[in-house]
Amino acid sequence: MLKDLIIKNRSYRRFDPTVHVTMDELSEMCEAARLSGYGMNIQSTKYILINDSKTCKLITENCVWAGYLTDWQGPAENEQPSAYIMLLFDKTLKKQSQHSEGIAAQSILLTAVEMGYGGCIIGSCKRQALMEALAINAERYEIAFVIALGKPAETVILEESVDDIKYYRDENGFHHVPKRPLNELIIRKIGE
Repeated sequence: MLKDLIIKNRSYRRFDPTVHVTMDELSEMCEAARLSGYGMNIQSTKYILINDSKTCKLITENCVWAGYLTDWQGPAENEQPSAYIMLLFDKTLKKQSQHSEGIAAQSILLTAVEMGYGGCIIGSCKRQALMEALAINAERYEIAFVIALGKPAETVILEESVDDIKYYRDENGFHHVPKRPLNELIIRKIGE
């Protein structure tokens, strides 16, 4: 069952904006992240939950959506996410590597998928513009990731990679994600 959630948990970049993600659902996603493992149990990741359409539009416009899709500037107005969770690092607590924020983000997305939603972890955004627009205290916090959330409005197809791992869209608008074969990733097995 967990593997099925992992397979459904793709980086969705086009959404049905008419499907509303509630504040209770966003909170439940953060609860899953809160209960996840954290380096030294520091718990320095803090969250801003957004489901206001005006603020969602602002965030959408300040994110870089798909590095390999150079001719695509992000979701059109009728494909934008209906919610976001911003993961902030609290600088008053001991600095951790981003592995803890990554674990939190994955927990959020797996919970979202279980609820029938999808999302995309966005690491490339105009951090300063977002900090100012959302009046985030820059002395205390920095943006780790932005997670776009909503009801996916695109088909993502996993496929085996031969040499090229760049994701792409075909002529029907399906999003293809090449994955390296497992035997290429496991470099050694020690034991029986």
